Amino acid sequence: MNSTPRRIRMHEADNVAIVANDGGLAEGAAFEDGLVLRERVPQGHKVALADIPSGSEVRRYDVVIGRALKDIRAGSWVHERLLAMPDAAGLEGLPMATVKPAAQEPLEGYTFEGFRNADGSVGTRNILAITQTVQCVAGVTEFALERIRKELLPRYPNVDDVVALEHGYGCGVAIDAPDAVVPIRTLRNISLNPNFGGEVMVVSLGCEKLQPERLLPPGTIPLIDQRQEGNAALDVVRLQDDAHVGFMSMVESIMRQAEVHLKKLNARRRETVPASELVVGVQCGGSDAFSGVTANPAVGYCTDLLVRAGATVMFSETTEVRDGVAQLTARASTPEVAQAIVREMAWYDAYLQRGSVDRSANTTPGNKAGGLSNIVEKAMGSIVKSGSAPISGVLSPGEKLPHKGLFYAATPASDFICGTLQLAAGMNLHVFTTGRGTPYGLAEVPVIKVATRSDLARRWHDLMDLNAGVIADGEATIEDVGWQLFRLMLDVASGRRKTWAEQWKLHNALVLFNPAPVT
Repeated sequence: MNSTPRRIRMHEADNVAIVANDGGLAEGAAFEDGLVLRERVPQGHKVALADIPSGSEVRRYDVVIGRALKDIRAGSWVHERLLAMPDAAGLEGLPMATVKPAAQEPLEGYTFEGFRNADGSVGTRNILAITQTVQCVAGVTEFALERIRKELLPRYPNVDDVVALEHGYGCGVAIDAPDAVVPIRTLRNISLNPNFGGEVMVVSLGCEKLQPERLLPPGTIPLIDQRQEGNAALDVVRLQDDAHVGFMSMVESIMRQAEVHLKKLNARRRETVPASELVVGVQCGGSDAFSGVTANPAVGYCTDLLVRAGATVMFSETTEVRDGVAQLTARASTPEVAQAIVREMAWYDAYLQRGSVDRSANTTPGNKAGGLSNIVEKAMGSIVKSGSAPISGVLSPGEKLPHKGLFYAATPASDFICGTLQLAAGMNLHVFTTGRGTPYGLAEVPVIKVATRSDLARRWHDLMDLNAGVIADGEATIEDVGWQLFRLMLDVASGRRKTWAEQWKLHNALVLFNPAPVT
């Protein structure tokens, strides 16, 4: 590894740069231009390139990420304790659909092997999902699930897995509160995810507030409704039904109904479909200062490739893009889309205010240890995952995608809640970047994890699917890694390659976003 002191400056107007060397640099380390470190600076952390007087702007990405709380000498470590964070940008007077990028040449000829559904969507996996209306049934369903995997699944080799859509909602909640629509439609739309092939099966307790018919009212299961006249009966196993005498009766009932759906799913086969059928959710977690240098720019380049191919991409994490709102509204395809972005930002501002917190609560100890001083700096690195294409639509939490293109899907920044909401929107493939490292995965869709640093990729060699750290090492360009990710997506979507999270079966829980009261 090259031991020459190296730093990365994002813009010529920046007065700070991050240290690129593994392990950081010691006091006295000298850069080629003569700048000498006055103290040890950890990898990913900022060094002052010039003297910064107290009260002056500190710039990274050519954006003010803070003001110096005291004089900072050139060569000093610039960390969060030395910075006053800027106020949040207002939501008035923003540029609305002002950026009109030149049309990109369509990217044609790329395909993957997917499962076509009757509603026109395409799955990347063929999974039986068992929907649960309430947490009370989780233990029984999990017991049944273990038996299904051992006793039934081997008979149906074309089915990839059986998963339970377990969650903490369903009862003890203000089910009629206005914001209750968010968790309800989230679970409803997850049940209809393209990777589940339209085979909807529900396990209910019986007395819960979220009754099966409320969760999935007639007309909400299009794949079933197309098969016969009128509305199909919802396939529900109610544990409180008189027919269930004893625990094993419940388990066997779940297994019996599961086999009905397994037979149908097993008849499905992969077929060649265009890359335009990909529905990709992009997200970052355990971020560091390299996230906005390597992995997220590469994902952004790949996002542009996907949009050129006619695919759908969602970026999310409201508090992590809030400080770049002007960039987003300017890139909106229409003023109406720009106004929808403002609407979602304003809703979330009010949500945080009700909890007596602000956007600064987002940045974690790990983010700061990785060199991110505050949410402004973090946002600049996060937003680049969205690429440069026009933003064609906006989703409120739990909503389903209405058409193809680049979408801002408004979600909390929590890894688990964001992933859950992107599942509800209809994603069939997930990309997750990380600098600090996380074993995050979902049972419902493949999760491709991208490391921001080569050190992480080496240490977590059997958890990271792609190393974007080669960009900082000077071994590859953003474009190189973007194309590598694009081709990896096609392989994973086709089932030709499993992600590490799939191989190890690392599956995080679904976490429904519930802004309504709990009673």
